[in-house]
Order: sequence, then structure tokens, then C-alpha cells
Amino acid sequence: MWKPLLIMFVAMSFIPGGDAMGKLLSNNHGTSALFVAWTRFWMGALIALPFVPKGGFTVLKDWRVVFRALLLTGGICAILTALKTAPLADVFAAFFIGPSFSYLLAVVFLKEPWSWARAGLVTLGFIGTLIVVRPGGSAAPGLEWAVLAGCFYGAFLTASRWLSGVGDPRSLLFSQLFISAVATTPFALFSLPPMTAIIGTLAFFSALFSMFGNFLLLFAYRTAPATVLAPLVYFQLVAATGLGWWVFGTLPDQWTWIGLSLIIGSGVLSALLMPRPGGANGR
Repeated sequence: MWKPLLIMFVAMSFIPGGDAMGKLLSNNHGTSALFVAWTRFWMGALIALPFVPKGGFTVLKDWRVVFRALLLTGGICAILTALKTAPLADVFAAFFIGPSFSYLLAVVFLKEPWSWARAGLVTLGFIGTLIVVRPGGSAAPGLEWAVLAGCFYGAFLTASRWLSGVGDPRSLLFSQLFISAVATTPFALFSLPPMTAIIGTLAFFSALFSMFGNFLLLFAYRTAPATVLAPLVYFQLVAATGLGWWVFGTLPDQWTWIGLSLIIGSGVLSALLMPRPGGANGR
């Protein structure tokens, strides 16, 4: 069991690492969020391409698959926009409204079961996000983009459940990357930066770290139950805080620490409430 847990910790560190490099590209080298997102999507699609099973490309004809991919496109572009002006830890804290939003959408549209305990924890996480964002208050500028990114991502998660039986997971992974790459190409071509060695290197490793983290995440979920691994997703917030201090010299203020604590606490408790296969709550 230690192996998948270690893989999760590594994966949850690489994902904010990719975003940290994206922030360096935007802040220090003036690249657009669309350019950073574009490089990620194309590199990810090329990595996933050899793993698409025979006949797997037919999912690209399904409008629902296209809709799901565009939700991911919006989420990635929005979070990279937020990173231009807001600290890394604050952006990830606001972004983690996504799981709560996904839960609400799944209850309303997919008619998934709900409980008062889960609803209370979702509300607690939302309060934590409000504390971080502080609408009209002293929060870092640009966090509204992080909230929008979280909502896009929450909708993407619910759409993934909606389409879970449509195709092989490898086909769906490729489809979301390829469609997003195609969708962002016209915009990215108008915002290409001068391709210096440092920009090319940062863009490459930003895409590589993000993709490597997500591939490790998929691998971990193949080797251990989701109910065991789900709480570790919130380690991204810890990693983002550490990277924000190490790379950019920023630490959250006291209100952001309080919001982070509420978000992590509600997320971990919510994951622990999920029924475990074969356990007392199993069906």
C-alpha cells in the first residue's frame, strides 16, 4: 500500500510544479496563459496518442465528449490566468471549490445520493473558499479566475462520471487533450512569444510536469482504492504553498491559512465518508 501512496505524493507535487513554471513564464517572460495551456495540451496529446486503443478515436464524434473537453480547456486557461497575478497557494485554494461544485452538479443532474454530512462538509469547504477569495476584500487580485477554473473543473469531473461508459479511459484522456489543443490553437498562434531558450525550457517542463503528475495520478488509482487515495489529492495545496514560498518567496496570510485549513479538512473528511468496497458501508 505504501507504493501507491508515495506515487500520489509525487503526483500531487508535480501538478503544482507545472503551474509554478507556468507562473514563471507569465510573470517573468510575459507569455500568455493561452500559450502555456496550448503547449500543455499538445504535449499531453502526443504522450497519450500511442496508448489509444484500436477504434478509440470514434469518441471524438460524440458531442458530449467535445463538451467535456471544452470544460477542461476553460479550467486550465482560467487557472493559468489567475496565476499571472495571484500567489500559487491562494490560486490552488480557490481552485479547490471544484470538488464541492462537482458534488452539487452530480446530485442535481446525475441524481447521485447525498447526505446531510456531505452537504455540510461541502458548505464548509465553500466557506473556506470565500475566506481565501474575500470578494471585495483584501485578497490577491485575479482569484476570481481561480474560482472560475474550479467551477470548470468541477463540471469536468461531473461530466467525466456522466460519460464513464462512453469509451475506454485512454480514449477519453486523449480526446480531452487533443480537443483542447485544437480549440486553443487559433488563439495561441496570435500570442506566440519570441522563442528563447528559457521560454522553451520552461514551457516544456511546465507541460511535462503537469502531464507526468496526471499520468502518475491515473497509475495510482489503478493500484489502490479511490477511497484511500482521494484525501491525498489535497496535498496539492501543501505542495503549492511550499513551492510558492521556495520559488516566489510568498506565503499565505492568516486568513488564507484559515481558508486552507477549512478546505483541506472538509475535503479529507468528505473523502473518508465515501463507502469503502467490502467495508461496513459497502453495497
